[in-house]
Amino acid sequence: MKSKLGHHPDYVFLFCLLALVVFGLVILSSVSSDLGKMKFNDTYYYLKHQLKYGLSLGLLGFLITSLVYYRYLQKIAVPLLLVSLILLLLVFTPLGFRHAGANRWLNIGPFSLQPAELAKFAFIIYLAAWLSPKKGGEILALRQKSFFAGLLPFLIISAIVAFLILKQPSTTSVVIVLAAAVLVYFASGARLSYIFLIFILGVLFLGLVIYFTPYRFERVAGYLNRYLEPSTINIQSEDYHLNQSLIAIGSGGAWGVGFGKSIAKYRYLPESIGDSIFVVIAEELGFVGAAGLIAIFLLMFYRGFVIAKNSRDQFAKLIVIGFISVMAIQTFTHIAAVSGIIPLTGVPLPFISYGGTSLAVFLTMAGVIANISKYT
Repeated sequence: MKSKLGHHPDYVFLFCLLALVVFGLVILSSVSSDLGKMKFNDTYYYLKHQLKYGLSLGLLGFLITSLVYYRYLQKIAVPLLLVSLILLLLVFTPLGFRHAGANRWLNIGPFSLQPAELAKFAFIIYLAAWLSPKKGGEILALRQKSFFAGLLPFLIISAIVAFLILKQPSTTSVVIVLAAAVLVYFASGARLSYIFLIFILGVLFLGLVIYFTPYRFERVAGYLNRYLEPSTINIQSEDYHLNQSLIAIGSGGAWGVGFGKSIAKYRYLPESIGDSIFVVIAEELGFVGAAGLIAIFLLMFYRGFVIAKNSRDQFAKLIVIGFISVMAIQTFTHIAAVSGIIPLTGVPLPFISYGGTSLAVFLTMAGVIANISKYT
């Protein structure tokens, strides 16, 4: 292990991070201006809210986690997870509030936050600490290879986190955090048979959840029926929104209709400042702008995995793999959903979409990765 003073962080990773955050604020100013004017008589309402509650807290989290030696996170992994689970429970109390039929937010004084976003951070930290114990290689080997000491505890804690997030409900967040958790477990050296078993159980569980939940089943059905004639599509249905997304993306062409000139963001897209923001990017900036954004994401993820590969510390390696996996899976999910590759979901685009908690958590994750890059 190198000195705690370390060396310079990964500048390519930091450049990508800066580019994404700045781009996100600029595009949010375009997407949200008319919406803010209509709802709050303030063109920059959403941008100012993002700066105040997302960027400011995110920069604080980034500075702390990039400057404080990352190994201290291992000492607080268990308390961090417990606090996260308590916050997930509190959304079902008077402190929580419903929006669009979901219990995903907590009101704490002047702040509102989404505990599911914090759970992504805490759960990865916990798994990385659990799979890289301080004492003895025998304990680590048991957690990697033993069913009762490794796979079963992994399944139990994953099920607890999944259940609390699923009850909100937030199915896609469950898929993202559990997929990243499985990748962390695999990277720790777990048996391939265990990973295969987890995959089978996950597919069966997700299938049952979708089948027995009408609105989830309708969303998948809308995806499967996306080739229906427009005249047969109900304006309130999921397939309608998907078709509108595809029309908007196609209308952008190679170079886009121009910054701030999107038509779809006004009438046709659900949550244009959040769940559908990539559609507006593709419409206003075209294929070139959308491809450039994807390229920055890919470069950032590549540098993250390089940092993980170069780390000789198990805890550091697993943290980076977990955080980059969360970012990459969520980015793919957002873009793939609005592009018709997978059924529509309701997740923000990391660093880009409106959402204070999401931006703050992703910036804090990036701070940890930057910290670890100084010791690789």
